[in-house]
Amino acid sequence: MTRRLRWVGLTFVPSSLMLGVTAFLTTDITPIPLLWVIPLSLYLFSFVVVFSPSQRMPDLIHKVMVGFMPVMMTILVLTTVTDLRRPYWALILLHLIGFFVVAMVLHGEVARDRPAARHLTEFYLWVAVGGVLGGIFNALIAPVAFDTVVEYPLAIILACLFVPGLVLARLLQRSPDSEERRGPVEESTGDEEERETITSSGDAGRPGSRVPALALDLALPVALGLVILALGWAVDSGYFDSILDRSTVWQVFVGLAAAACLWFAYSSSRPIRFGLGIAALIVAVTFANGVGNILFEDRSFFGVYRVSGDAGTEENAYHALVVGDTNHGAQLLGPQPPTPIAYHDPSGPFGQLFELLPGETTDESEIAVLGLGAGVMSCYAEPGQQWTYYEIDPAVEAIARNENLFTYLRDCPGEYDVELGDARLRLAEAEDGRYGMIIGEAFSSDAIPVHMLTREATDMYFEKLNENGVLVHHISNRHLELEPVVGDLARDRGLTCYAHYDDLSNTQPSATSQYKLASHFTVLARDEADLGSVVDDPRWTPCETNAETDKVWTDDFSNLLSTFAFN
Repeated sequence: MTRRLRWVGLTFVPSSLMLGVTAFLTTDITPIPLLWVIPLSLYLFSFVVVFSPSQRMPDLIHKVMVGFMPVMMTILVLTTVTDLRRPYWALILLHLIGFFVVAMVLHGEVARDRPAARHLTEFYLWVAVGGVLGGIFNALIAPVAFDTVVEYPLAIILACLFVPGLVLARLLQRSPDSEERRGPVEESTGDEEERETITSSGDAGRPGSRVPALALDLALPVALGLVILALGWAVDSGYFDSILDRSTVWQVFVGLAAAACLWFAYSSSRPIRFGLGIAALIVAVTFANGVGNILFEDRSFFGVYRVSGDAGTEENAYHALVVGDTNHGAQLLGPQPPTPIAYHDPSGPFGQLFELLPGETTDESEIAVLGLGAGVMSCYAEPGQQWTYYEIDPAVEAIARNENLFTYLRDCPGEYDVELGDARLRLAEAEDGRYGMIIGEAFSSDAIPVHMLTREATDMYFEKLNENGVLVHHISNRHLELEPVVGDLARDRGLTCYAHYDDLSNTQPSATSQYKLASHFTVLARDEADLGSVVDDPRWTPCETNAETDKVWTDDFSNLLSTFAFN
């Protein structure tokens, strides 16, 4: 039974890791087939390689992958805990390679342990069970059991625990005597089915040495975690300020902790010690980096939401809504009414629109906002003015209305309704010509709603706008250049389009300037006259467009790869 459970475990981890990598890739970039097909292809390709009829080459590949796996897992963990995200394309490539290495090693271990032909039906059944359980865990159990995305780092830790023992021995050579005793894989007999699988160091055969080794497998990772926490406290207390800046010192300490984990894998050849060491590294660094400033966490089908900042509601307490790793609204508590900050700072492009556009558009007409966030834009409303937010996720509305977190909807002077559901579908039900302004902000982390940036969607928006109405798109994004997409839509539909990217270089000091974020907005109208003073403001320029006029995004065509910023 132990052998069967090992088959399940060895196939469970790559399946779970595949979904974890896919979620990682599509958190900041829209989940198009171009992206999610890559992990799936690597997952299936690993089976093709390790179950190849030719035994010699897969065996050599397996040795190399086993030797490389601890390094790869440690690098992945380092990029996660130190928040290294530049360049983003390299980070994507790194996670894909790490996943492929794990799939090759663990699937390789399964292939090398397959039984004689008469037991293969049962063998492949257990392999399938492991894959199915990995999918069930990520898709059904984890979203309910956890408030944050822990399944991906958990799969990395499990992968480390399954690293075959005696890593260097597997990489460099294999004992001829052991090969002769084991025999070819295909020649395995049913009697071998009950044999104990040895996955730890060579001292497994000496009973007297197992207890101290197992004790060290637990004690050393715990000690490592405690040391990391102590060093984090020392760095925050300024004990190393005379040597280097705190960020550099902290990164050096985290790097040394990662080196200790590698020592567990290579020198000690203890996979349990290595896996628990990686777990201690993740937990300790996460805690040391400031778990204490997390005020609220929740998870839904649409994403993971975290509100961080200063505890309580004291004067000038700062709260920020973070989705993935992207700020989706923030508030400085205390001032009444609240002052919009972050992307919506009054000195930024969004604030400028409310100064430059005609008053009948910004102050007198109803306004629709596609995406609620923290409700930051609410304080641009005039007393009694009606704003309607279209929000797909009830969890977001609950956060925006939680007065312990944000008070925009309570304290700003307008009147606000929240329509739950897909913004494009719900807006289509509204009366034609109802709004003077429609603002598109329906993002999840940095992933964009492609279906809301199409020709058909644009036509629908202008049906819902009055004759002088304007369409605003918030297109701030770290990974995608979206201005040409909007420019193409405007050119295709005969609209006027202006854009402004505020990189903070000209920001004047103010009470909220330290919280201001770089932002990128576009504004579209049927005629230049509808844009008021926007067309005369040097900060606003005509939208960029692509040279090819037949690449306009529609409900049937979009090309996200062409917008990717490779930096």
